Amino acid sequence: MSIKELLYQAIELKRNLSQIQYLNPILQRDKINERLSVLLLTPVPKKRKDLCAFHNRIHKYREFIFTFLFHEEVPPDNNASKRAIRNVKVKQKVSGQFKTEDGAQFYAVIRSVTDTCIKNLQNVLDAFKTIAIFQPE
Repeated sequence: MSIKELLYQAIELKRNLSQIQYLNPILQRDKINERLSVLLLTPVPKKRKDLCAFHNRIHKYREFIFTFLFHEEVPPDNNASKRAIRNVKVKQKVSGQFKTEDGAQFYAVIRSVTDTCIKNLQNVLDAFKTIAIFQPE
């Protein structure tokens, strides 16, 4: 079994866990951790420096790899984080840069309010109207 297959098994387990199961010991979760330990004991060819570096990182951060199996609110991927920074990267790519520090800060605040409204299923324009009304003088 490879680390890739093990991660897929862990993600599948996450999909099937109930809220109560996160608090209790689970045999499947323990087996996944045991398999990771066995995989980390497998020697890696020294010629493959990229594979050695990956193996060392997995070994160093192994206690954090399956955090999502112990906490319901933790997703098994970082897709939300990538989506959150995508707009900033597109803006940077189109214009090449932010012209001033203040401009970058204003953009960050506007994006933050916009993304928060979207995540909370609120109307973005209504939120900005409310901010404009209560803006201090």
